Amino acid sequence: MPDFAWRAVGAGGAVREGLLAAPSTAAALRQLRDQGLTPLRLDEAGAGSAPAAPAATAAARPRGRKARGPVNRADVHALTSELAIMLRAGLALDNALRVLIDMSHKPSVGALVQGILDAVKGGAPLSRALAAHPALFNDFYVNMVRSGEVSGQMSAVLDRLVEHMERQRALRESVISATIYPSILLVVAVLSLVGLLGFVVPQFEKLFVDMGDALPLPTRLVMELGQGFRHYGWAIAIGAALAVFLSLRWLRSPRGRAWWQSRLLRLPLIGPLALRYQLTLFSRSLGTLLGNGVPLLTALHIATDTVGNQVLRQALTKVAPIVKEGGKMVQAISSTGIFEPLAINLIRVGEETGRIGTMMLELSNILNREVETGIKRLLTLLEPVLILVLGVLIAAIIVSILLGILSVNDLAA
Repeated sequence: MPDFAWRAVGAGGAVREGLLAAPSTAAALRQLRDQGLTPLRLDEAGAGSAPAAPAATAAARPRGRKARGPVNRADVHALTSELAIMLRAGLALDNALRVLIDMSHKPSVGALVQGILDAVKGGAPLSRALAAHPALFNDFYVNMVRSGEVSGQMSAVLDRLVEHMERQRALRESVISATIYPSILLVVAVLSLVGLLGFVVPQFEKLFVDMGDALPLPTRLVMELGQGFRHYGWAIAIGAALAVFLSLRWLRSPRGRAWWQSRLLRLPLIGPLALRYQLTLFSRSLGTLLGNGVPLLTALHIATDTVGNQVLRQALTKVAPIVKEGGKMVQAISSTGIFEPLAINLIRVGEETGRIGTMMLELSNILNREVETGIKRLLTLLEPVLILVLGVLIAAIIVSILLGILSVNDLAA
């Protein structure tokens, strides 16, 4: 029977550790819960593997030397999950925050939670204590917590926040992962061309040095490109790096960002995907807020701010004023001109049945699937195109060199 190393929180808020023997992970979890303990970490002794407890996010943290750096998004995710576990186990909020301080794997995380605890002990509600850190807890997060305070369902609200953050992370990572392979192909293509023109082509110059204008035009062009790379390679590299740096800097500026975001929506294939991705963020945020009792107008303002594209955000700002003046939600959404008929019909059904929040979450799931499917299709098209372009360019260089060699043989004959 294997031994399991465990770390759990007792009813009084104290963190306890130990070893227990159990036939399986599920049996070990049952034993801990039967003892009134809330598991935070459960590893097979000596295995050093990831925690088996599904909600024990603290197990992924290093227990030896403390990590460094500021509080990041992953830390906020872990704190939210752990706080939900402890509140669900019946711990008081201040005791739960003290446990989080003891469990902190970063000094910055411990300082953050200590500040929140001090504010709560001073009489401030948790939502106000979190609002003092807007860089980490945005309006969406704070309003969700406020709705939990009003309804008395804080642990359930935190669970929904964790689910929301996990879905957002999964969507964001799927988009990032989709760009990795095409980026690698593009880098390989550039390096291959640089290698051919800068190192391979110059090796044939001695062979063609006396040919002059007798060389075929493609061969002369390739030879001149090779000489350019050999003599001005550093200048070309510095110029390209400078151009990329200045372009990225301009795109980060308000004017450049607005220009790029408006052009992005007009691109074939990519534009519709970008639109659906942003609408997924809006729909999921709005549905989650409404499902937790946040007023519609407040939820609309917060959900609109989650949209990163300024063009779409400007269009969505029309929704709240129309609803505030007594207009229907479906009319306000239709006026933006960015939602497809399916989305409008789902919102109409939600408005007629009083389940707008549920329908917005359903819409976000539909859009999320469309984004993932669209990314897979785009990659299916993009990868062979990149490979084909790379092959054509390399083949053109090789053929040009072969034409020059054949010309030398013809002259020799």
